[in-house]
Amino acid sequence: MADELNIYKTDMKFEDGQTVHFMYDQDSDDLEIVFEKGRANCTIELTDHIVLRFDRERKTALSLILVGVSFLTQRTEVGPKSFAVSNLDHLPAGLRRTVSRIITTPPVNHFLKVSCFTPSPSRHIPITYVERPAALAAWA
Repeated sequence: MADELNIYKTDMKFEDGQTVHFMYDQDSDDLEIVFEKGRANCTIELTDHIVLRFDRERKTALSLILVGVSFLTQRTEVGPKSFAVSNLDHLPAGLRRTVSRIITTPPVNHFLKVSCFTPSPSRHIPITYVERPAALAAWA
């Protein structure tokens, strides 16, 4: 039945022994990268196309959902597309620090690259781009 729905699943094992699960829906072009199975008690929409699910108490990522992954990973003539992580501004300071730590450390930072655009000395805008997982090469 998964083939009828065009849903593909695969796993990737990292050097540290952690296994990451990928679920790609070809029809919607959505990818969920599952780092740890479990029920998320916090979900943050980082951008219009990137959603982080995590356990707020343990401060650990459970999954990253990439809506329209082909669009997110599309290269431009000067490099990958970057997106403002503007939704962090609306979070309470403690939660913002937790989310910032989660998205800039393994396993999330294997797929989501975060940096800061500084249009002026006093203004800092977090931006991100998605590193296309090698596990998707067979589905492209």
